[in-house]
Amino acid sequence: MLEELRIRGLGVIDDAKLPLGPGLTVVTGETGAGKTMVVTGLQLLFGGRGDATRVRAGQELAIIDGRLLLEPESVAARRVADAGGELDADQTLVLRRTVTAGGRSRGFAGGAPVPVSVLADIGAHLFSVHGQSDQIRLTRPAEQRAALDRYGDHDAATYAAQFRAWRAAEDRLADRTVRARELARQADVLRHGVAEIAAAAPVPGEDAELRATASRLAHADELRLAARTAHDALLGDADDPASYASDVATLLGIARRSLDMEAADDPALGAMRDRIVELAALVADLGADLVQYGALLDADPIRLAEVEDRRALLTSLTRRFGPELTDVLAWAEEAERQLVDLDVSDEALAALAVERDALAAETAKLGSALSAARRDAADRLASSISAELAGLAMPEARVTVTVASRTPGAGAYPLIVDGAPAVAGPDGLDEVEILLQPRPDAPALPVQRGASGGELSRVMLAIEVCLGEAAKDVPTLVFDEVDAGVGGRAAIEVGRRLARLARDYQVIVVTHLPQVAAYADQQVVIDKPEDSTNRGVSAVRVVDGADRVAELARMLAGSGTETARQHASEMLTSAAADLADDGTRNGRSPARR
Repeated sequence: MLEELRIRGLGVIDDAKLPLGPGLTVVTGETGAGKTMVVTGLQLLFGGRGDATRVRAGQELAIIDGRLLLEPESVAARRVADAGGELDADQTLVLRRTVTAGGRSRGFAGGAPVPVSVLADIGAHLFSVHGQSDQIRLTRPAEQRAALDRYGDHDAATYAAQFRAWRAAEDRLADRTVRARELARQADVLRHGVAEIAAAAPVPGEDAELRATASRLAHADELRLAARTAHDALLGDADDPASYASDVATLLGIARRSLDMEAADDPALGAMRDRIVELAALVADLGADLVQYGALLDADPIRLAEVEDRRALLTSLTRRFGPELTDVLAWAEEAERQLVDLDVSDEALAALAVERDALAAETAKLGSALSAARRDAADRLASSISAELAGLAMPEARVTVTVASRTPGAGAYPLIVDGAPAVAGPDGLDEVEILLQPRPDAPALPVQRGASGGELSRVMLAIEVCLGEAAKDVPTLVFDEVDAGVGGRAAIEVGRRLARLARDYQVIVVTHLPQVAAYADQQVVIDKPEDSTNRGVSAVRVVDGADRVAELARMLAGSGTETARQHASEMLTSAAADLADDGTRNGRSPARR
């Protein structure tokens, strides 16, 4: 539940704080005062599209803050935790949305910066807005079908995914059939490359190892001479006794013997003598390694030719398939995967046809189940809307929700369903339409053609109320001037119905009707200040008592005359009595979600 909303720098609102609570809150004010900025602020707070033109002129950014009361284990609270935020100690959640004059937008949840999409995810579980644009949208058959699915909580998404899989399989089969010759040529090229790489059987790192081997074989004589020279410098030349006078081993022997006589007199000198002994051992080992290295070197021209041939083969592969051998192997793996998709053999096409038919059969099964669920929900939705209309001063009106077989058209495809031909689209096998019969002697016509302006507003409000009641997981419902075109007794019924809805939900209504405002638990007024120094800035205040009577009088007569005030006071008294008789004001405590 929303406890508080603060708006800064948004449209005509400079800085306003709205305390909110359970039950019905109405937002009223003069035309152009900025009532819709409250709805805009809520939409931004819950992830709506940020529009830089909404930022107040002369300010760098708009800031919307909201404080909500949540259950710690609710879906919204878990989403906040997943994003790195946390609830306050009193189980409240603070959300923030900023939009700069340059169009940049940022979101925060529970003290953590989050993508705006996270705010939208949170809002999907907390908040639902219904406005005149929603009413216009609901006159479209596709939106009426979506509304029926929301009401019935149908699993249309599973069907849609299956439909896409079926169409993708059909497209693959058609593509391979039409492009068989072209795909066969592509497959031949890939198959030849894969075979060539498989025959060469390259190993990652093999090219570097062959490079070193080739260098060693090509310079064997020079390497052998270098090893022999180093050996003689360390240990002397066995064929030249004179060399022993200056080799490292002999000199180390002289150094060790010079220290042997005195090492016993000073431990430090003895330690150095020991280090000379270690050096002599290392020199002997290194000399032996040099002898072995020279013995193993062999200037084998045949082996060198083999190595160079292998290097040339690998170079040919890397030149065509990748800069490194690992790239060559990766190309081969990818080519083998592509060959599966390029297979245009009779067997492969037959297998694709079997896959397509299986997906089509599953699509038909899911589509049939979805149609049955829609037909069942259509009767219930029609009854619910008709009952709502009876409470909105249209007691004779009857609504019918028809679910008919889809007709051929763009995006629709023939499909056999339950043994009979049908037409399937991404959203099912059906066309849904809401019909209104305003009086028993009137024909039932689509709502967009069979209702006057006031009747259409009430029908759409009834639909929104039914959809809202079906969405039990959304605790806050916002209605933005959905009562346009309604007046008189019908306006009173709209107010009463919204008040009843507020028994189970937190309901926020932007309205211009005093009959609706009279039923509110709390009334918030958006004022245009008369002070010329604050021109273009609206203020927000909660009214009660005499101030509320004055605001209702303004809504009734455009001024605060005594007659208008008296009428406003009577309207408040009548609404209070009506709600007391109905029990609407008792026990309101929308659940924390």
